[in-house]
Amino acid sequence: MKLGFFTMPVHPLDKDWRQSLAEDREAFILADELGFSEAYCGEHATDRAENITSCAMFLSTLVDATRRIKLGTGTVNLPNSHPVTVASQIAMLDHLLDGRFIFGISPGGLLSDAEAYGNLDSDRNAMFVEAINQVLAIWQGDPPYGLAGRFWNVSVERHFMPGIGQGFIAKPLQRPHPPIVVTVVAPFSKGVTEAAARGWDPISANFLMPAWVKSHWPNYVEGCARVGRPADPANWRVAKSILVADDDATARRYATDPDSPYRYYYHQLLTKLVRNGRADLFKTRRDQPDDEVTLDAVCDALIIHGSPSKVVDELLAFREQVGHFGTLLYAGKDWRSPALARRSMQLMAEKVMPQLNNAITRATAAAE
Repeated sequence: MKLGFFTMPVHPLDKDWRQSLAEDREAFILADELGFSEAYCGEHATDRAENITSCAMFLSTLVDATRRIKLGTGTVNLPNSHPVTVASQIAMLDHLLDGRFIFGISPGGLLSDAEAYGNLDSDRNAMFVEAINQVLAIWQGDPPYGLAGRFWNVSVERHFMPGIGQGFIAKPLQRPHPPIVVTVVAPFSKGVTEAAARGWDPISANFLMPAWVKSHWPNYVEGCARVGRPADPANWRVAKSILVADDDATARRYATDPDSPYRYYYHQLLTKLVRNGRADLFKTRRDQPDDEVTLDAVCDALIIHGSPSKVVDELLAFREQVGHFGTLLYAGKDWRSPALARRSMQLMAEKVMPQLNNAITRATAAAE
């Protein structure tokens, strides 16, 4: 199993934006130094807590600060940008990173973003599909393009001047396009099926109960089967909120205290998603009453914390619940204590993952 990093950073509202951005960058740089295989960040334009406003711009600041790690958008919220903007900027980022890039896409989930961009009452799933289709058509085609859609049109026919290079929209370094991943935030998501059928791979969100994470794999298999594509668990990424410390007591305090950045993270998400009618994401069964969905229950179910050995045991139990997957995405949080945050990532890479993979190898050998 590989280790990656995923952050939709949720910072205190009164934290200096310069500090939170600097700490977010430091987390990516540390992940690279520790051998994490890939790292993603989200984006929102209208949120003071989740305050990376452009994941592509943020990742561009890491081009020369990282060496081996693949960097991914997590995600570009496609209805909120013109396909030409996405195609040209992502192509440039892929070149800047010399192909160390993964293209994460989604319809976007923050309703205040949708309202600000004017698509709150639009069919954003349809916008998402049209946008990615046009981005891929731009990358696979040539001027004057002539793409006509319900939401966007792309053409340079009137001002195409090939002799001087005018009218060409950039193509990415990785051909025909960078690897594409989609975040999966719903139980039994049919979006996983459609993504798999198009050759894309899923990232299961770290705010879903294990039963709902487990539901993603059969749908991925279904989509792969539709096009004769092998369904390889190595292509499934699962995000998880984890805090590793040198002892259980330190980890428990940092993960569960009232001012814990982990509790703050889930307080923010629970408040937003319940307001949007998505309390089901935090339920352990579909008929569970809404009033049973409490912050304490959510944190108890979704945060793994402890010493390396305790975290290994809980991750093995989680893997037994949801099934085998290829990359564990360590979910980044605000660095209320930079020392503990750094130490957690270090222990995760240097202690937890070797023990975890040794245990998986032994279990696999015993089953053969």
